Amino acid sequence: MTDRYASFVQSAAGRALVKRLGLPDPPRLRRHHPGDPLLPGPALLGAASGGRLTEPVAKILTAAGVELADPASADPQRYGALLFDATGITDSTELRQLYDFFHPQARAVLPSGRVIVLGTPPQECATPREATAQRALEGLVRSIGKEFGRGTTAQLVYVTRTQSDIRTSLESTIRFLLSGRSAYVSGQVIRVGGGAASAPADWDRPLDGQVVLVTGAARGIGAALATVLARDGARVVALDIPAAGDALAAVANDIGGTAVQLDLTAPDAPTRLAEHLASRHGRVDVVVHNAGITRDKTLGRMDADRWDQVIDVNLSSQERINDVLLERELMPAGGRIISVSSIAGIAGNRGQTNYATSKAGVIGLVDSLAPALRERGISVNAVAPGFIETRLTARIPLVVREAGRRMNSLAQGGLPVDVAETIGWLAWPASGAVSGNVVRVCGQSLLGA
Repeated sequence: MTDRYASFVQSAAGRALVKRLGLPDPPRLRRHHPGDPLLPGPALLGAASGGRLTEPVAKILTAAGVELADPASADPQRYGALLFDATGITDSTELRQLYDFFHPQARAVLPSGRVIVLGTPPQECATPREATAQRALEGLVRSIGKEFGRGTTAQLVYVTRTQSDIRTSLESTIRFLLSGRSAYVSGQVIRVGGGAASAPADWDRPLDGQVVLVTGAARGIGAALATVLARDGARVVALDIPAAGDALAAVANDIGGTAVQLDLTAPDAPTRLAEHLASRHGRVDVVVHNAGITRDKTLGRMDADRWDQVIDVNLSSQERINDVLLERELMPAGGRIISVSSIAGIAGNRGQTNYATSKAGVIGLVDSLAPALRERGISVNAVAPGFIETRLTARIPLVVREAGRRMNSLAQGGLPVDVAETIGWLAWPASGAVSGNVVRVCGQSLLGA
């Protein structure tokens, strides 16, 4: 679906009108293309006194081919990214160090630049004062995401104290957040824990050899998922309902994957799926629960079938599939379970009580399964898309559709590929230390903020 307003804004006449009337100004976002450098310019790395992550982050940047700017240079510079290690801040009075770093550079970030602040999880802090100061970082990052503009995104990454190999556990997250893969992800808090991670031989193919199941793969976000995961080296098993068989086959053929036609609500669906994966692949490394439906009505006008169908497809089917795959030990250590939630599951939505309930349940699934599967070396995460340009959002009335597009820090809707890139990062073997997260792919939407 074409965003005609955003296209108009890129023209000379459009830019003049936007500036004169103060209209929303959607920037052209930097998205990932294989072979792209991680950043369009050098990165400036700063730190609070006593920060523990500066050295490993500098090594990650150097290994990724990122030029590190000289903070002592007197020459004016423009930066592709600003990174600040705030782990040394132990008291609210020390938050001034954030101002001292970001204030002089607020206008020095290139278009589609990146801001990353690194902190310590408040629950791991030694004192209440330290926990207070670390929690304050969230307000800083979310405000920067709304202030810097021109496609710049801002994220907070909490890194556990217990991880022995910080560089390996953190590298995939730093690479993702700096790259064009994270174009529509902003204002997020990401927690990097103590799980095992393994760097790929080739960062351009971080899923090489992985067997990945994608449900709801026939069109929209699911088709984009299959394409991105295959591009990154995965052997994709694309699943959808029999009625979508032709579209599903086309997707599978395009990416060199395999197609499975299956109604996930059928009583024997989990067993049939498990048997297929066992016989054809012997395992499944990554399960992406993308299949979902809407059956919208206000609660007072909703019949029981609409409620039951949405809960069953969007939530209960995920639980049943997880149970069978885990019981049969088809997912080895290093496995990934990734579910698609929604900002409706965070903020709620009028006319979608069934959908919002199911998507909030997906977040509950992540919260409950992540600690339970930690000892098996399996990570569990979710993404929560906001307004994404698909055939479904194309049906929304014009005024509501335009509001959905503009009510975020990037003043535009996202693309299916933005959701796919985020799920791809969570699927990487290198992201094993990222578990229990719900990452919004919404351009920092004002809904549920």
